Amino acid sequence: MKYILFNELSNNKKGKETLDEYIKSLEEPYEAISVIGLDYSTLLPRLTAEDSIVLVGGDGTLNHFINDVDCDALENDVYFLAAGTGNDFLNDVGNGERFIKINQYIKNLPVVEINDKTYKFINGVGFGIDGWCCEEGDRQRAKSDKPVNYTSIAISGLLFKFKRRKAVVIVDGKEYVYKHAWLAPAMKGRFYGGGMQVAPTQDRLAEDPVLTNVVYTGKSKILTLIKFPNIFKGTLQKFKTVHTVSGKCIEVKFDKPCAAQIDGETILNVTSYKAHY
Repeated sequence: MKYILFNELSNNKKGKETLDEYIKSLEEPYEAISVIGLDYSTLLPRLTAEDSIVLVGGDGTLNHFINDVDCDALENDVYFLAAGTGNDFLNDVGNGERFIKINQYIKNLPVVEINDKTYKFINGVGFGIDGWCCEEGDRQRAKSDKPVNYTSIAISGLLFKFKRRKAVVIVDGKEYVYKHAWLAPAMKGRFYGGGMQVAPTQDRLAEDPVLTNVVYTGKSKILTLIKFPNIFKGTLQKFKTVHTVSGKCIEVKFDKPCAAQIDGETILNVTSYKAHY
């Protein structure tokens, strides 16, 4: 039996369309279940060793799954059918495929401590203008059913609305201080923010895994904006205003609060986070 867990809210509420297309190709028995309000503690005991799980959604759907389920103990095959807006996880590991088995990717995940709560993450933790963009996107989505344009949001933030922070970063006990910080994520994968390759050398399946912290600084808004498109090509690190450090434990503190995002899920009013294995 295939248990298809779908998020009808993904991809600007088009997740059900992807589900319907997938079901047409199935010849084996299945049960389709919405993840909205799903209690995994009642679902998982129903599964036998031969049953499999198919997640249909985006990065947020993956994030909720890894936080609601003990994936390290899960023995069933788990597959992912991308039906999100950004699909950063698939950009990192999909090799052009839209449907992949993900058991190896959902085990031994790092955690992040934010506002006295702990979360697992599969792509990255954004802090700075990236978190602010998610906050602004949530505001727009609450007001309208129109697709959210994160590129225009980012440009607006860079030029007018987002205020840079002073960042203190501690990586495996070593402290770094940065002025005029625009963003300071901790990355498990290479991509976040809908195709931004912020950590191009990050290896999520490394035998001895680490996280990568990337701090983008810049006093000039115009120069920062001119350089910013390089993040989509994975070439932002060529600039001296981009600082990259990897380690097992990354702690970031800002002098003023702003929104953070975990795999695209927004958390408001954050002054610091601690990500680690």
